[in-house]
Amino acid sequence: MRLPGGTEVGAADPYFYNALEHGLAGNGVTNDQPALQELVNALGAAYAADGQPRTIYCPSGVYSIRDEGTIWRNGVSLIGAGPAATRFALANPGNITSPTPLAYFTTLEHGASRDNHIAECTFARFEIDGSGIILPAYDVLAKGLGLQYVLRGHFHDLYIHDTPASGFGCDFLQDTFVDNILVVRCGRLDNGEQMGGAGIGIGIGGWGGTERCTITACTTVGNGTNGIFLELQDRDWTPPRGIRVVGCHSEGNRFGISDWGADGLIVSACTMIANHQAGYDVSSLGTTSIAGRGGIVTGCVIEDNVWDGAAIGNSPGPYTFHGNRISRNGRYGYWQHNLAGGTQEPAANMIIDDNEFWDNALEGILIDSSLADPSLAGNRVRNNGRRVEPGSSGGGETVSYTPLSLTDIAADWVPDGHRGKWITAGAQQAIVMDNSATKLVLAPVRPGATTAWPEGTPPPGAPYRLPDSPATRAGITVAAATYHPTIHNNRVWDSQPRKTQTHGLWITNSGTCEEGWVHDNELEGNGVVPTRFDSAPSGGCWYHNHGLDECPGNRA
Repeated sequence: MRLPGGTEVGAADPYFYNALEHGLAGNGVTNDQPALQELVNALGAAYAADGQPRTIYCPSGVYSIRDEGTIWRNGVSLIGAGPAATRFALANPGNITSPTPLAYFTTLEHGASRDNHIAECTFARFEIDGSGIILPAYDVLAKGLGLQYVLRGHFHDLYIHDTPASGFGCDFLQDTFVDNILVVRCGRLDNGEQMGGAGIGIGIGGWGGTERCTITACTTVGNGTNGIFLELQDRDWTPPRGIRVVGCHSEGNRFGISDWGADGLIVSACTMIANHQAGYDVSSLGTTSIAGRGGIVTGCVIEDNVWDGAAIGNSPGPYTFHGNRISRNGRYGYWQHNLAGGTQEPAANMIIDDNEFWDNALEGILIDSSLADPSLAGNRVRNNGRRVEPGSSGGGETVSYTPLSLTDIAADWVPDGHRGKWITAGAQQAIVMDNSATKLVLAPVRPGATTAWPEGTPPPGAPYRLPDSPATRAGITVAAATYHPTIHNNRVWDSQPRKTQTHGLWITNSGTCEEGWVHDNELEGNGVVPTRFDSAPSGGCWYHNHGLDECPGNRA
């Protein structure tokens, strides 16, 4: 037999098993789960006896997996003829409480551990369709793949969609590669309070301080929480190093990519766009309330996210953002903040250098929680503060609604002047993604939704109101205690005919800048004045800052 791509298998390979010759039908009608489980058990037992891995090959067809998930075994691989050719259709009509993953092996159900792991397995070249799973409530096991403690695993060329929980929800992946996986509309039963329901969700920490896992060229779209996230599973475990996310695309999820507990996570050449809360998130939202630290985000495009580009909080630091484009987000380009429940200590050694921050609705960079020894260097921060339109209201015959928009033909709004605002129409609220002179484009109420209105589209003429915009919208705002910062060689300006970025640098009443090394910044060309210091900086050395000539301590 010759597989797609030219690989010869069959009689020449006694460890290769055609599923159609071992009880599976692949006709979309027969329940293939019992036969698949029997085959997996037999091959797993054979591997345990002789140490030789086996492969199940499922030719083109629809394989109905009903009412029970398949408990996986060591040394057994599953491959298909291609994501468009081999489809596993999950359903539970005979057991409405069964989450029915295609394959799972977990600590709680099966005693998975470092000593009882899944090794030498490949899952490749097939589709998992979870749309047939109907459950009374969210169930974390309702995944496409749900394996724990995987050693030397390979997951590639998969299409996973419409599962109630995470599409790819595998934990503790050692010496494992996750490559070229498309995950769409998974986590569809996540009501916004469960932190599962991701496209690719990987629990970490089970193998100790190093977990060597590489995630490459994956695409995650419209998933309930994260497109891709790494989450420490026990707060007493060491946050592991060794994880990389390279060349991935996350769009339309709640969060794009999240680091909830790794150490030294590398995220490079990724695209995080149109996510509902943040393109990139580091925070205490994970189950252990442990944020990532030591990470590096480089060469990424983080754009058009409904709230923030990068939202970083509860991390002890360090963290590095280098060479990214962070633009057109609905609030802040970069937001340093802390959530309740996680550490509140100053984050140390945060590095934000050589990034482009432009066209964000409010600040390009907002420091909203305490930092120690941060470095902001070589950034270009321009044309932010796009949310300029004053409060507005209307109703009556000039106003009409669609599931994702509001039009008021009597309005004359500044384009994008309402970006990121909450609009109220009757008892409902929605978020403005962008606007023209007369039309507001609204964000869906949740990932994958087709409407912005949780209770249905308002009737024509229903009254609406929009809040005011903040008067001050700086390129860089310091609104928390900042100790010994290094701020140099940044250019912070507004090049628009109608300037929206009011100041280059703003230190608010709640912010401090203590013992800073601040030099060679270009802060001229903003809408009001270069700087605003509600709290004067104290100590340090300030020089060669164009626009700060009147700052105490500044010298040429």
